[in-house]
Amino acid sequence: MNALETRSVAALASVYAMRMLGLFMVLPVFMLLGQDLDGATPALLGFAVGAYGLSQALLQVPFGLLSDRVGRKRMINIGLVLFALGSLLAASTDSIYVVIAGRVLQGAGAIASVLMALLSDLTREEQRTKAMATVGMAIGLSFSISLVVGPLIGSHWGLSGIFYVTGALSLLALILVNRVVPTPRTQRSSADVQPARAMLGRVLSEGRLLRLDFGIFCLHLTLTSLFLVFPTLLEDRLGLSRSDHWWFYLTVMVTSFFAMVPFIIIGEKKRQMKAILCGAIALLTTAAGALSNLRHNLVFAWIVLFAFFMAFNLLEASLPSLISKEAPAASKGTAMGVYSTSQFLGAFVGGSLGGLLLESVGISGVVWLMVAVLLVWLVVALTMPKPDYTTSFMVKLQAAMADGYDDVDASLRQLPGVRDVVIVEDAATAYLKIDRQRFDEAQLADLAFVRQGSGS
Repeated sequence: MNALETRSVAALASVYAMRMLGLFMVLPVFMLLGQDLDGATPALLGFAVGAYGLSQALLQVPFGLLSDRVGRKRMINIGLVLFALGSLLAASTDSIYVVIAGRVLQGAGAIASVLMALLSDLTREEQRTKAMATVGMAIGLSFSISLVVGPLIGSHWGLSGIFYVTGALSLLALILVNRVVPTPRTQRSSADVQPARAMLGRVLSEGRLLRLDFGIFCLHLTLTSLFLVFPTLLEDRLGLSRSDHWWFYLTVMVTSFFAMVPFIIIGEKKRQMKAILCGAIALLTTAAGALSNLRHNLVFAWIVLFAFFMAFNLLEASLPSLISKEAPAASKGTAMGVYSTSQFLGAFVGGSLGGLLLESVGISGVVWLMVAVLLVWLVVALTMPKPDYTTSFMVKLQAAMADGYDDVDASLRQLPGVRDVVIVEDAATAYLKIDRQRFDEAQLADLAFVRQGSGS
């Protein structure tokens, strides 16, 4: 990457990480600290935990599409202001209903797809994969940090303190966007980065993609449900004071991250992702079921949470990669938009339905919701075909060609390793799905209609 790209990627990854840090810091402490809010019940507390997911799910794709018309930075600024206002609203109240309104307003700043689009505008095609990976690592790191920092802030300044810090982080992100992130000269509508209406029907009709969308829905339903019960179990059944929760989460997150890395490598290098995926779901199901047996044994609780987050981190890292592999050519942006919507819907359902079960049945009701959902997902995963192990490749075409596009399509499909081709005529661009083990980029050199600068 050149200096401008490095600066852009670092700044946008930081903005994404600060936003996710603000959203997730409240998770490990909300059910404990929220009990003091006026009108609080387990059902309302659960709804508050997942409420941001509803507005995120509804506005994720519209924000991305609007950014094409009014500009990336404008939509990012609007989203961050909404996020800051929601944080301040939640921080300034003692009412559970106002906190819920604040969480919904936080989620209304649904800028994830816009950030990715701006990243696309500011990086070259050949650097895009590296840039996206940097953002992905920043998101994962921010989630791990949130589980440690949330209990620390909560123990000193309470729930309001967490929301005030979240608001400050969003204002800091605003400064980064407007002072550090360059303004792109032109906006590029890349089908591999942004949602596109024309591709939505194709994405929604792909059974492989729908299975993965269902998977991320189940994963985040389970994650949200976990934090409805686990902080209480730590404090009430295991006797760990809330001021000490941070070190429990810290040791779990660090060790579980390193434990899952070899399985990612095996899945990718040995092309065993389906086996790794199903094994991780089975481990997650076992860990979820073990929550009901936590009784006065902190070591056992640590092992259970370690197993949970080892499986969770593995699945959270694997599913976006599988979406990228399974998405039809020129549809990755749309596929990721549907995937993100499913993720946030899962968080909303996990919080709201889990809260209702917690109030009516108790902790066991939430645990068996998690187990039932994960068992259904395991059946879905076991019956899905093995992934194709393809990746996206963009080919820039000559603006004026003697050959028609039908001939170009046919020529590209004949190349070894090419699985699918979609040509966007207005942009003089062909999007390919390729098998890296069989595809040789040098074979494009002999095709007269290809311009230099093509790449992943």
